[in-house]
Amino acid sequence: MKTKLSILYFLIGFSLFSQELPPIVKYPSTVYGAGNQSWMISQDDQNIVYFANNEGLLEYNGTNWKLYPTPNETIMRSVKVIDNKVYTGCYMNFGYWTRQANGKLKYFSLSDTIKNKILDDEQFWNILKYDHWILFQSLNRIYIYDTKTKSFKIIAPKNGVVKSFGTKNSIYYQTMNEGLFELEAGKGKLISNSSILKKNIIVNIFALDDSLLIHTQLDGFYKLVGSVLTPVATEVDSQIKSSFVYSSQKLHDGSYALGTVSNGIFILSDTGKLNYHISQSKGLSNNTALSLFEDKDQNVWVGLDNGINCINLQTPVHNFTDDTGILGTVYASITHNGMLYVGTNQGLFCKNYHSKGEFQFIKGTKGQVWSLFEYEKTLFCGHDSGTFIIENASAKNIFRSSGTWKFESLLSNKNIVLQGNYYGISVLEKINNQWQFKNKIQGFNYSSRYFEITPNLEVYVSHEYKGIFRFKLDNSFSEAKQFHAYSFPEKGKNASLTKFNNAIYYAHKDGIFKLNPATKQFEKDKLLSSIFEQDEYTSGKLIVDQSNKIWLFSKNYIHYFSASKLSNQLKQNVIPIPSSLTNSMLGFENITQISKSTYLIGTTDGYYTLNIDDVSFKNYTVSISEILINKQNQALKNVVLNGEGSFKSNENNITLYYTVPEYNKYINSEYQYLLEGFQEEWSEWSTKSSVNFKNLPAGKYTFKVRAKYANTLLQNTATYTFDVLRPWYLTNVAYLIYLLMLVVIGYFINKGYRNFYQKQKEKLIEENNLLLEIKELENEQQLMKLRNEQLSQDVDNKNRELAVSTMTLNSKNELLAFIKEDLKKTSQDGNKNIKSVIRTINDNITEEDSWKVFKEAFDNADKDFLKRMKLIHPLLTPNDLRLCAYLRLNLSSKEIAPLFNISVRSVEIKRYRLRKKMELQHEIGLTEYILSV
Repeated sequence: MKTKLSILYFLIGFSLFSQELPPIVKYPSTVYGAGNQSWMISQDDQNIVYFANNEGLLEYNGTNWKLYPTPNETIMRSVKVIDNKVYTGCYMNFGYWTRQANGKLKYFSLSDTIKNKILDDEQFWNILKYDHWILFQSLNRIYIYDTKTKSFKIIAPKNGVVKSFGTKNSIYYQTMNEGLFELEAGKGKLISNSSILKKNIIVNIFALDDSLLIHTQLDGFYKLVGSVLTPVATEVDSQIKSSFVYSSQKLHDGSYALGTVSNGIFILSDTGKLNYHISQSKGLSNNTALSLFEDKDQNVWVGLDNGINCINLQTPVHNFTDDTGILGTVYASITHNGMLYVGTNQGLFCKNYHSKGEFQFIKGTKGQVWSLFEYEKTLFCGHDSGTFIIENASAKNIFRSSGTWKFESLLSNKNIVLQGNYYGISVLEKINNQWQFKNKIQGFNYSSRYFEITPNLEVYVSHEYKGIFRFKLDNSFSEAKQFHAYSFPEKGKNASLTKFNNAIYYAHKDGIFKLNPATKQFEKDKLLSSIFEQDEYTSGKLIVDQSNKIWLFSKNYIHYFSASKLSNQLKQNVIPIPSSLTNSMLGFENITQISKSTYLIGTTDGYYTLNIDDVSFKNYTVSISEILINKQNQALKNVVLNGEGSFKSNENNITLYYTVPEYNKYINSEYQYLLEGFQEEWSEWSTKSSVNFKNLPAGKYTFKVRAKYANTLLQNTATYTFDVLRPWYLTNVAYLIYLLMLVVIGYFINKGYRNFYQKQKEKLIEENNLLLEIKELENEQQLMKLRNEQLSQDVDNKNRELAVSTMTLNSKNELLAFIKEDLKKTSQDGNKNIKSVIRTINDNITEEDSWKVFKEAFDNADKDFLKRMKLIHPLLTPNDLRLCAYLRLNLSSKEIAPLFNISVRSVEIKRYRLRKKMELQHEIGLTEYILSV
């Protein structure tokens, strides 16, 4: 983006000397990144400006600065663009720079070819061109370089060379104490040995029709005709003689720019009249002008002792700045009876409009001035202290009750003026040719900064915080009736209301609305509202000038609409001056027509004037100035600007710089870019003059950039085509290798699959065989299971048989015991036979015999049970094991009692004791435990 260092430098130091000056932009060394001093300035065909700077060759393309250090690290004293080369001179070296394919300059020394002829401590202060010769001037000699033969000729005056000068047809140089010489046939020819030229250093020589105009450092101008030298008077001779002129330049319009050591710059007309005097107190960075140069756009560049300044002499805008604060912020202005009146926050000031004299403060007006209004040859001043009538440089207060915003006249009564006050609207009346306060309108007490009145006495008022009101005035202008508050349009910040072409308009951030007189409603005006849709809203201030133009303000432009000569449509005009550059007060913008085409626009520190007839701009071209690429997190490197670029896959970060080489300080060029192959649409307009693309994928791209200057699209579009190569692993060779690898891999995969399937086949056969074996085993297991089941069934059968046998024995014993008891009862008679029978019965029911039989049968049925029980519980007695056996057969206590020949109660006791011996827990059943062993 172009460096905009100054908002607008209005060049007047405030003694209230009111000359309006062209704007300046200051470039301090901190911005351009080089030394403070610049000794010579030049420009090439692409409008790029070059400076011979303390640090080297300084280049500025309107957007970016670039410093090329002096080859031998000395001060660069001279620079001159000739054809496509930039010639420079410094300490004991001179040569030229050419632009390389990557856009950078490269130095080639000419003096190295004659190094043995260069004097010790010699510096080259000037470079001139004549036909095909290039002249390099030091304070001792002039080196003439023939561009055709590449040879040198040296002019070495006895007393050295003070300075050399070039006109269209001649080369001159001055020798101290000898006079002025002209080069002819490669030799110096004395053309004047006037004592004036012997003792005065010549700053510059300008060719006139039949003479030379010679400008000296301390004695002003002289005209040399033949050998006769005569002084040429100017308006500033006394100032020039005391200021020590160091540099001068004849400008395109015939005027002269003089740079002094201690008093800034003087711009003189071709007749010697002072056009401008621009010094440090009036806007320059420094009072010492070391070098002057007029570029192709007629801007005057100034190489100062501390920085670089650019003065737009041909701009339609001129400025007046109050750096002292005496004038203050301008809120209103008007021309009246040949006087220019300026109303500020400090009061009312005036001066003769056509003079360059000082502004004069009008006594009694100290404080805030809001408006100036001319009606019936009377000048009204709306002031924080009320209303004043202004006559020449005096003020008369006719209303003090409230501050006054504005004034409106009535078509129906020329002796009545309405004024908007802080607390409503009041009436001024002309009586006996004197204006005086009549009355306040009752019924409306809101602040009335903006109001308009219709022919039928309807008043519309805009209040920033309350919205729009309407009321009807009675015929005596004393009372407000039929009061109505509008809910639409809404209230808005910096809103305003005005009358244009007999229609009332209201503006705020949502657009501009026009009153429909039939419905008395506001309707959006599409044409006027479009300015806020196309540019950012900053203020709704509407101003109508004497030529019936309506003015509006947005962030980046000033707009005005005028009636078309061929239709009833409004014609839109755009002035590309942004509010940020003009120090405009948002909501308090003011513009006054002070002549047919000149307008005065108030700012926070003065004002500027604008001639709308001169608002025209050159058609520039946009170009790509530099292209940088880099690998991720590595240094940038320049690439060739011409032709197509080709970058490695890892050099896919690209930065492009572009510029419009113009130096008008009011206007920022806007850019829009498109990267074909990466973007589908153009970017948004922006003042940024570079773009960076990161990690671009491989492919072909075309970068396009176009520019808009002064809201006009420039004709050309700059393009650059480049390729981002594919990485090595995506190249055609890599693809061939991948194909071969795929074939090889496919072969091995196929082979592997065949081996796999062969193994699978073998494995399948093996698994089938294994399955058959498993099936056989399962059959054997099934057969074994059947056998086991059969054995289990046999065991169960035996157990049942054993149980039956046991029960049979039990029954037998019970029967024998029963018979025994009966026989005992019968044997009481002593029958020996019966006793014998009883003995026989006792022998047959012996428990041991029964147990032996049972044990043998039990062991056959449930082998090793008793052994297991004895092993688990070593403390068990034979009776305990016997009880375990009976319980194993799942016999009840009642069934076990006869087998032991004891009672059931005794069996339960035996079971209890058995549990104790086995140490069984309470919740474990004895029978269940024995069955589980």
